[in-house]
Amino acid sequence: MKTGCVVVAAGRGVRAGLPYNKVFYKLCGRSVLSRSLDALSRTGLIDEIVLVISRDDMALYQKTASEEGACPLVKSVVFGGETRRDSVYSGLKAISPDADIVLVHDAARPFVTREIVSNVISDACKYGSGIISSPVTDTLKRVSGDMTARETIDRSEVRSVQTPQAFDYKKLMQAHETLPPDDSATDDAYLYEKCFGGVRLTEAQSARENIKLTTPEDFKMAEARLASEIRVGTGYDVHRLVEGRRLVLCGVEIPYEKGLLGHSDADVATHALMDAMLGAAALGDIGKLFPDNDERFKDISSLILLERANDALHDAGYELINCDITIVCQKPRLAPHIDEMRARLGEKLRLDERFISVKATTTEGLGFEGEGKGISAQSVAAVRRTAV
Repeated sequence: MKTGCVVVAAGRGVRAGLPYNKVFYKLCGRSVLSRSLDALSRTGLIDEIVLVISRDDMALYQKTASEEGACPLVKSVVFGGETRRDSVYSGLKAISPDADIVLVHDAARPFVTREIVSNVISDACKYGSGIISSPVTDTLKRVSGDMTARETIDRSEVRSVQTPQAFDYKKLMQAHETLPPDDSATDDAYLYEKCFGGVRLTEAQSARENIKLTTPEDFKMAEARLASEIRVGTGYDVHRLVEGRRLVLCGVEIPYEKGLLGHSDADVATHALMDAMLGAAALGDIGKLFPDNDERFKDISSLILLERANDALHDAGYELINCDITIVCQKPRLAPHIDEMRARLGEKLRLDERFISVKATTTEGLGFEGEGKGISAQSVAAVRRTAV
């Protein structure tokens, strides 16, 4: 089964009170759009994404993708139309024609979870549609134009509907292509109902977390939520210095007469960082993820392992906020290489260098580092919860 996803980001979000499209708002350092794309990608359930944006936002999207890292699942970027329906249809036409299931998701919902995506896909496979929804807990009133309550609505008969919405791809295309324009069509579930007589409403425990960022208050609550779920981990590693090995630290090869001994490239600084990241999320350590008796990791670049550790962090619903590394050695002098080290780490972590600190110190000739027998490294990493 092949699953595609149309991510709609072509609106303006006027109610957010911003002078630009709200999906480019930096929510605790990363754009809402990047968070949404990453959340969908981390599920492992989607094969491709088509992103729909406004033509006027193309330059801003390219800048964001360059700074924050382009989502590898984004197959293409297309421009939206006059209405949401037009924008979704543009995205649907760009989905691979052999897709079985297609999801439509608003980029302004960055807290979508794997549970939600899994459940709507499952229902779409069984029933042709799967629309994430949640019970309404407030009392509902039908009102007149002067805001006079005329009737109380039985809330057991209504549901709050969100995105993602999943459908049989061919059926949703049929609905878009055959139904006439309708100003009441606020989502794709409406079109599917009109064409096929009803949609399947899907439940998930995390549906209440899947908020849509619309007003300034929504953004404040989202930032408070992210800021309140921060965890810290520490890492420490040691490798022996020997002849006949390259000396690699933070992915940078340092000219020196000796190198570090280990199963991989023995990049002690990157190893300490990975342990700090994994420890913050209680995911174990690098020995658990990359055992030193596994030939797949023989002489492998630790930057490759760092990318995989970062993926594991994301899969668990966390993101790295910032990190600090201290490398302890008597020789060689590392100060000339610090900037390149930070750049290499930032590239692999998709994290701005402002949030990456690398320092080097000596032990004044004391201990195994001071005697030139080995190099040690310590790291601290802070991570933030991004998904329930």
